[in-house]
Amino acid sequence: MCMPPGAVCLVKKDGLPPIEEDHSSVKGDDGGTVNNSHPKELVPLGFADRPWLELPLLAILLITYPMARAGNTAVILVSRLDARLHSPMYVFLTNLSFLDPCYTTSIVPQMLFNLGSTKKTISHVGCAAQLYFFHITGGTECLLLAIMSFDRYLAICKPLHYTLIMNPRIRILLASTVWLTGIMYAVPEATATLQLPLCGLHTLDHLLCEIPVLIKAACGEKAANELTLSVVCIFMLAVPLGSILASYACIGHAVFKIKSSEGRKKAFGTCSSHLIVVFFFYGPAISMYLQPPSSISRDQPKFMALFYGVVTPALNPFIYTLRNKDVKGALGNLVRGIFASK
Repeated sequence: MCMPPGAVCLVKKDGLPPIEEDHSSVKGDDGGTVNNSHPKELVPLGFADRPWLELPLLAILLITYPMARAGNTAVILVSRLDARLHSPMYVFLTNLSFLDPCYTTSIVPQMLFNLGSTKKTISHVGCAAQLYFFHITGGTECLLLAIMSFDRYLAICKPLHYTLIMNPRIRILLASTVWLTGIMYAVPEATATLQLPLCGLHTLDHLLCEIPVLIKAACGEKAANELTLSVVCIFMLAVPLGSILASYACIGHAVFKIKSSEGRKKAFGTCSSHLIVVFFFYGPAISMYLQPPSSISRDQPKFMALFYGVVTPALNPFIYTLRNKDVKGALGNLVRGIFASK
């Protein structure tokens, strides 16, 4: 029902909770007038059209989220406590293990709340906060994975200059630059997206607040937002991925020149772990962000977000642990030390 002029209008449709709207309007893409502005609440529909998916998805999140936090915490602990893991590679791995729980925490608690509740809403402030944190951490991870590949390139292809180039000051500078660039990418892009007016009942056909989905749901002129997102994502996704592939092309060439089979095995073990992580992260992210939001299919954002926002951060510590002898040894020493102290 609608309140007197100057108040808000409550809209309810298809069993969805009432949504508070402001009384402003904007011309839509079809030339008509549509309700606009920034509502106090949004409705992430998720899999509302397939409710039978919600319980399995809730179970998966309840398993993977604690697993991601525990696994990444274990990697941080062994990297800090074991002196053998104080090399630059493990400094960057520690950054990745700190980043991943922040990444998942920005989206999973709200997803769990919506899946376990009949009121599937998120406040506009909550949506904005989620948008900023999710894209800051996601953009930072894009660049961090590229820095980690450059570190492996130096270690394998330039071993005599490695310690000179990757000195503590350079490591801190690289890590700080990665975080600062992630912030500089996400804040302006998310801010511009939040300025777009939303149409109709303010529903999002997604599990979370994500830039391409918000652009697709917006009314009015949004071609500039789509173009800006594509250009920014070329620098945040395509360029880092290109540098990673170039680094590993050089690494592969150098590894085949190693005469020791043990040396080749160790180099391949370390690099293959990183390549698996890159494949899991960049594949879904590129399919989501390097195309116009208007061309994104209905279910694509949901499955892609689950993959690079939940599954990959949960798998990362196990990929690095199971395929890295040094990390496995340090983790075993930590566990034995805990039990011995008890």
